[in-house]
Amino acid sequence: VQLQASGGGLVQTGGSLRLSCAASGGTFSRYNMGWFRQTQGKEREFVAGISRSGSNTIYSDSVKGRFTISRDNAKNTVWMQMNDLKPEDTAIYYCAADEVGAVLIPRIPRTRAEYDYWGQGTLVTVSS
Repeated sequence: VQLQASGGGLVQTGGSLRLSCAASGGTFSRYNMGWFRQTQGKEREFVAGISRSGSNTIYSDSVKGRFTISRDNAKNTVWMQMNDLKPEDTAIYYCAADEVGAVLIPRIPRTRAEYDYWGQGTLVTVSS
């Protein structure tokens, strides 16, 4: 599956952005989806994940209550709504896909190594 992330940009502290990740070349409903972020010199960190059906979501503690991940399998797209943005949210954001096939209630992974496919990243900059 190929992933194309978009929606990044420059926003002031307290502002909002919505990231999109469009998938192609695979059966989208067979994948858990995740968002990660990375800043220079740091490890890529987990931000949010959603199960293949969209019924379950998980978040890192740093974004819980501010970010919301969602998906539409008919549109082969996953989104992440980011509200109340802070300067520390500045990073390149990556979407990723974890192939789980037909597992009914798959565990949503939090580690980079468990994801099979990655998008190219979109830059989010939050100014203070």
